[in-house]
Amino acid sequence: MPLDSQSDATLHRRWNSRRNFILSSASWLCARSLAQGQDEPTFSASVKVVNVVATVRNKKNEIVRDLTKDDFLLLENGRPQNIRYFFRESEQPLTVGLMIDTSMSQERVLESERGASFRFLDEVLNESKDKLFVMQFDMAVLLRQPLTSSRRELEKTLPYVDTPTRRDLAVQAAGGAGGGGTLLFDAIVEASNTVLKTQNGRKAMIVLSDGGENGSSATLTGAIEAAQRADTLIYSILFSDPRYPSGGVDGRGILMHLSKQTGGSFFEVSKKRSIDQIYRDIQEEIRSQYSLGFVSDRPNEISEFRGLKLSTRQKGLAVQYRERYWAKA
Repeated sequence: MPLDSQSDATLHRRWNSRRNFILSSASWLCARSLAQGQDEPTFSASVKVVNVVATVRNKKNEIVRDLTKDDFLLLENGRPQNIRYFFRESEQPLTVGLMIDTSMSQERVLESERGASFRFLDEVLNESKDKLFVMQFDMAVLLRQPLTSSRRELEKTLPYVDTPTRRDLAVQAAGGAGGGGTLLFDAIVEASNTVLKTQNGRKAMIVLSDGGENGSSATLTGAIEAAQRADTLIYSILFSDPRYPSGGVDGRGILMHLSKQTGGSFFEVSKKRSIDQIYRDIQEEIRSQYSLGFVSDRPNEISEFRGLKLSTRQKGLAVQYRERYWAKA
């Protein structure tokens, strides 16, 4: 065989060997990812993946934890969508905003709220990947604790979450704003736009309030849409002082609506159900959710809300999820 032909043959054998090695390595890595549960491809930054978080319950209201991707059916504006990835939410990082109503109507229940809140955060927070912030609202909205993964920081912050002082109320009255205020809607908008919108992974707000709203620039619809744009679930806890009507006009209805429209849950503290028990229920729900991702079959040519419908093939199961999302062009 001529020298040039021998060289070509050698190069060809080496190229084949290198190609086979690369393909073999890629196959091994793919298999390894599948074994670890990473059963879907990673998407580039230009691909817009829509995330839908869901809780599934049976007829006894028990949480169902053993479903797979193939058990779900997903529609966007009535069109079937291909579920491209699927996780159980306990595997995903968590960002939680603890939203505490510190208006005067909450003065007698704040101590219970603070204690239960820290016990909840102590149980839920994974310091290696989760983040939390604390925001209080009354006649003003205050980010009391910026995002942190430190239990120590949260423990130091919560005692300072309190109702306005007499001096605060006097200053407000002198400014012609009256003697009180509860900026619930403004707080949700601010938390959504300034903190949660830029975060990835699971996102939730826990709103502790009697549902009273007094003085916000934002509306109920505006608060819901801000949370939806930030892909954030709202867990509402109605905790009211018996001396005050529940939230004035319709505190219960406001909190229920906030939770339903964002895919979260509503709870009410009562003699039969303590705030600690409610926090345990929220913790169980957060740890038992499913996260489903899809890429819409229609590109986002304009920014708009799009409807979602998520169901299971198995009859008799109820699926809790947000019924629309913000498709940004």
